Amino acid sequence: MNLSEPFIRRPVMTAVLTVSVIVFGVLSYKRLPVNDLPVVDYPVISVQASYPGASPDTVANNIATPLERQFMQINGLELVTSQSTQGHVGFTLQFSLDKSIDAAATDVQTAISQATGSLPVDLPSPPTYSKTNPNDQPILYIALTSDSVTMGQLYDYGATQVGQRISILPGVSSVNVFGTKSAIRIKVDPSAMWARGISIDDLTAAVRNGTSYTGAGQFDSPSGTALLRPNGQLESAQDYGNLIVSSTNGAPVYLHDIASVQNTVQDERIRMKFWVRGYGEPAATVVVAVNRQAGSNAVAVAQSVRDILPIISAELPGSVRVTPIYDRSQTIVHSVADVQATLLIAFVLVVAVIFIFLGRATDTLIPTVALPLSLLLTFMAMRLSGYSLDNLSLMASLALMVHDNRCSRRLKRL
Repeated sequence: MNLSEPFIRRPVMTAVLTVSVIVFGVLSYKRLPVNDLPVVDYPVISVQASYPGASPDTVANNIATPLERQFMQINGLELVTSQSTQGHVGFTLQFSLDKSIDAAATDVQTAISQATGSLPVDLPSPPTYSKTNPNDQPILYIALTSDSVTMGQLYDYGATQVGQRISILPGVSSVNVFGTKSAIRIKVDPSAMWARGISIDDLTAAVRNGTSYTGAGQFDSPSGTALLRPNGQLESAQDYGNLIVSSTNGAPVYLHDIASVQNTVQDERIRMKFWVRGYGEPAATVVVAVNRQAGSNAVAVAQSVRDILPIISAELPGSVRVTPIYDRSQTIVHSVADVQATLLIAFVLVVAVIFIFLGRATDTLIPTVALPLSLLLTFMAMRLSGYSLDNLSLMASLALMVHDNRCSRRLKRL
């Protein structure tokens, strides 16, 4: 008795199994994740630290070195690269494939905490990490444009209402906002300061003391309690201009007497332009870039971001337009669709060649049914194993068809 004998003697069982393979194979095919290549992403963690005003040597000696000592003690770490620039240092930590990205992130956070005591005491903020590979390109770029909102306000919308909503989606590692923040710029007049005997240190101390926000306490009485809320945090350029810096001959010297105070952005050199056909050139533009986590499916992540964009757009002011400008997942989907079309054409050609060599329709019916069933069984196995539908798997299916075609031609010669 061979393997084929039970299926020949029990045709009803064979028909039921065939129908089951077709049903579950189609369902598995529909639910397979789409990707360009098999997922073999190394777990990579990116660590960033800022030390404004420090030279690259100072950053490397005082920040990079203590952090590297702690990172080198992490199990499963294979590669560490760092780059120290003016006031900034960035690390790329690559781990072995058998280490999960979540476990690697936990170890990195522990290492950063242990190195805190060796870092400069005047570091503005502790180092931060993200589950992203800086060498990977973002999977989606989104443009925020407006004709009435300033660039700084548009950046705030992109960082809060857009970036924070997208960053909590599954598979998203980080969201970068390209633009510049709102800021109040003070441009001093050195001659006016010299005439009034005011130095830069005096001006810095006056601005710092005039914008401090501290708790002032409360008033208690038999009728109730009243909280004191001092107006210490200045919010506009006019408020800063009315700040008293010093006094000359008993007369107060205001900030607008020695400087020009403007509502502007942190970096005035940044100028981004993007417009859509049918609209004029917008006054302000901000671009949001979405990065995926290692091991996550790019197509699924991009689709989840696209699904939430209408909700985010409805929450923004009507003058702000949300426009996806680049979606890398569409290239993956189109390339896989092309391979699928090639696979279908190859199937038709294989069946035609088999029919030409065998010369009988009844003999051609067997490989015509066997080829789709073998593919459907393959899709079921891929679904159970957690594989994705990518170019390599589809090309392997195409190679299988070509192999079956050669076997049929050899059978004809025999």
